[in-house]
Amino acid sequence: MKLDHRNLHVLAAGILAATLAGAASAATPSHATYVAHLQPMNTGVTHTSATGAARFVVNGDKLTISIDVHGASPDTVHWQHFHGFKDGQAATCPTMAEDANHDGIVDLIEAGKTSGTTMVPFITDPSSMDVAHGTYPKADAHGTYHYRETVSLKALDAAFAKAFPGQKLDLAKRVVIIHGVPDSTKLPSTVASLGPIPAQVTLPIACGRIERASGTSH
Repeated sequence: MKLDHRNLHVLAAGILAATLAGAASAATPSHATYVAHLQPMNTGVTHTSATGAARFVVNGDKLTISIDVHGASPDTVHWQHFHGFKDGQAATCPTMAEDANHDGIVDLIEAGKTSGTTMVPFITDPSSMDVAHGTYPKADAHGTYHYRETVSLKALDAAFAKAFPGQKLDLAKRVVIIHGVPDSTKLPSTVASLGPIPAQVTLPIACGRIERASGTSH
């Protein structure tokens, strides 16, 4: 059968257009909502059950991050971030199976096996990516706090790409982890942290996987 080269060019153009359309549809939608339902961790240490929800609402170039937590350690500053993997694999919340040293506690380092590394801090300016020195929320006397910030999605994308070259925010591949118990909490020496940061500051107390809410994107 003799092939018509004109038809081949038309076919190739059609395939290219379909590919580009697919790539465009895979990009971050201009309007979308993502939610993480927070479940308690390390309750044997916290003696509370921290629960809540984190919501991420994309509206054009604006990303509004809202986090509501109940049952956290009262009168305590709580570090909070989304965690993930630098190679793009999907993160999941750690379980007691990650307690590698069998001390009854899943510390930050052990949690990293399934949740990955600390990525974006939920502080007064998330785009600063200032994990160690940013201002985090403090729970009230009842262990409750509410966090809400709106950032430029373009600015956050740029800061994230600088910190993690070749990676995108990919919210649906991340988990939210809430950290922190009172400074007076006695922890075994086996509980690890990052560098000089006390383990009481980085101890995970709640986690939730970020999922796109159905029917909210276009």
